[in-house]
Amino acid sequence: MRVLILGGTTEASLLCRALAGDGRFAPTLSLAGRTNVPALPPIDCRIGGYGGARGLAAYLRERGVHALIDAVHPYAARMSHNAVAAAASAGVPLLALRRPAWTPVEGDKWTIVADLAAASRALGALPRRVFLTVGRQELGPFRDAPWHRYVVRSVDLPASTDLPPDSVAIAARGPFDVAAEGALLAAHAIDVIVTKNAGGEAVRAKLDAARALGIAVIMTERPVKPPAETVATADAARRWLIARHCALRGA
Repeated sequence: MRVLILGGTTEASLLCRALAGDGRFAPTLSLAGRTNVPALPPIDCRIGGYGGARGLAAYLRERGVHALIDAVHPYAARMSHNAVAAAASAGVPLLALRRPAWTPVEGDKWTIVADLAAASRALGALPRRVFLTVGRQELGPFRDAPWHRYVVRSVDLPASTDLPPDSVAIAARGPFDVAAEGALLAAHAIDVIVTKNAGGEAVRAKLDAARALGIAVIMTERPVKPPAETVATADAARRWLIARHCALRGA
């Protein structure tokens, strides 16, 4: 059974590794190519775009894909919309693997905003020490607030021209633990974190450390994704694929 997994998340990697070596499936992981050196699972991988929904639908038909898994980042809304449209056009069953969003708990000091431009404005007019974890390609709104001091963490280092003027850049890949996150926040005297609501466990330690240290968090809301059959875990996606495989065999 040929499976195309649109990846970029921990859950996508877990699903790929669960399917590797399972003779019932021939999975391919598709990545957009935004990370310079992605951590690749031991299956076929494809890096690069498709040219929109029409190009993805053509790929699904040409490769005879039996099932499409949308396991892209929670903020990759355009790709999810393309996946729904392409699957419908090509007549391929689609499953969305979407991990739950984070929610604040007692002790959190969150300000929830619509987007990164709003997050930049929410930092205010007085200088602050900001831990910025929004991805290296989305730093523009913070260059418009150069009076803050930023610690910018991303998987790959941003170009120097993309950084706000007063910045320290750190390249690191999760998962992170609470103790190390707390030490990082303390070492840079951080008083506010700006992040996206990615969900999951790999990078949530910064939120736990912020709660323990009484540090404020500015959290951007997730974009709206299209309706689709949805599961929250790689194991649930694997069970869905097994059911699809059984249905194909019985057809």
